[in-house]
Amino acid sequence: MDVPLLVGLAAGILTTIAFLPQLLHTWRTKSAKDISLGMFLTFCTGVLLWLIYGYLIQSLPVMLANGVTLVLSGAILAMKLKWG
Repeated sequence: MDVPLLVGLAAGILTTIAFLPQLLHTWRTKSAKDISLGMFLTFCTGVLLWLIYGYLIQSLPVMLANGVTLVLSGAILAMKLKWG
């Protein structure tokens, strides 16, 4: 693998796993009162667009990172809607 691909994959992994602590905390406490609904709606929409962009340019790091990020942030958004 070339260096730019490795850097892209590393960046994607780190920025994606950053959502795990919030996801786990929200799940354990069953509370999302301190999470901004507007921010997560906007963020999820942006991540979806990044995922589409990654597909259009056939960039594996962009597609993987944003696909997983969309799942994690979408789960937080769903918990926000459920537990507010």
